[in-house]
Amino acid sequence: MLIKSNYNCINIKRFLLNQTRVSVTASNSFSFYFYFKPYKFNCYKSYSTMSTTTPTIKLNSGYEMPIVGFGCWKVTNATAADQIYNAIKTGYRLFDGAEDYGNEKEVGEGINRAIKDGLVKREELFIVSKLWNNYHSPENVEKALNKTLTDLNLDYLDLFLIHFPIAFKFVPLEEKYPPGFYCGDGDKFHYENVPLLDTWKALEKLVNLGKIKSIGISNFNGGLIYDLIRGATIKPAVLQIEHHPYLQQPRLIEFVQNQGIAITAYSSFGPQSFLELQSKRALDTPTLFEHETIKSIADKHGKSPAQVLLRWATQRNIAVIPKSNNPDRLAQNLAVVDFDLTEEDLQAISKLDIGLRFNDPWDWDKIPIFV
Repeated sequence: MLIKSNYNCINIKRFLLNQTRVSVTASNSFSFYFYFKPYKFNCYKSYSTMSTTTPTIKLNSGYEMPIVGFGCWKVTNATAADQIYNAIKTGYRLFDGAEDYGNEKEVGEGINRAIKDGLVKREELFIVSKLWNNYHSPENVEKALNKTLTDLNLDYLDLFLIHFPIAFKFVPLEEKYPPGFYCGDGDKFHYENVPLLDTWKALEKLVNLGKIKSIGISNFNGGLIYDLIRGATIKPAVLQIEHHPYLQQPRLIEFVQNQGIAITAYSSFGPQSFLELQSKRALDTPTLFEHETIKSIADKHGKSPAQVLLRWATQRNIAVIPKSNNPDRLAQNLAVVDFDLTEEDLQAISKLDIGLRFNDPWDWDKIPIFV
């Protein structure tokens, strides 16, 4: 049902899990949305929409980023194309990948098959990749981006992040790709003296060339961000960090959001994300899915523990990028803006913070990003 007046357009429609969405667009193009069920009414004033299913965050670059996306980390080459295709069918529009994940060709196959089949248009998608550590030298940044674009079979990226604030020795693409922790000499780490600002300036040039719409950073601490933005011409649009109830980083999040930089959380389920890697730290840590605090909040709202963990982030305007090969979980992970956690819920979750980081370069080679 569509209601129009001289000043506003109000659109009422069924939305996701037996909800109704009311979107209000004022004459100045500001939009906000109401979601309601019987006996329940919520308003999300900070979102606009990129598609009919996923609210978005407005980036400082002017573009819209979906607040829920599909993470491509640990998606196998054998299943990636079908997983991406099925995620697009389910309603996902943000896909978070990286050169280091080693699956960009297959991710691109899924994306392009969905476009060819008419499920989605390229401009409706938000595709993310990350510059790996071996390509920080300015003369190598565009080479790495071109490799990503070729593998994805795309003309541009919506967002390109510096994966880690670490510069490894350059490894030619034809020698080993992705290089991972290989630096040309067995298992030894070799570093290059490349200031982060030099890498950033190379990314800015690629924005000006139209190969990237937005640029950002990942796994940066507050001091590095503080320094980078003082030398940058284009401000980082997004910071991607490990973020879950065991590692909440409230000061970093407050600082970054106050700078107008959006945040994407990875490993929203905490140790669950690292179990298949046989991480001892993860294996020794109680899973958040079984934590009594999370389970009780989930029971109260009639949601799964995973949905509570994702809503904990999205309710604070932090994007999330879970993955699943299960159709039901795909839909559940996307449906995490249809309920609100109470202040009591948020306070209870805040007490779970123990500063426990599962992805720390100190474990690689005593690299002191987070010490």
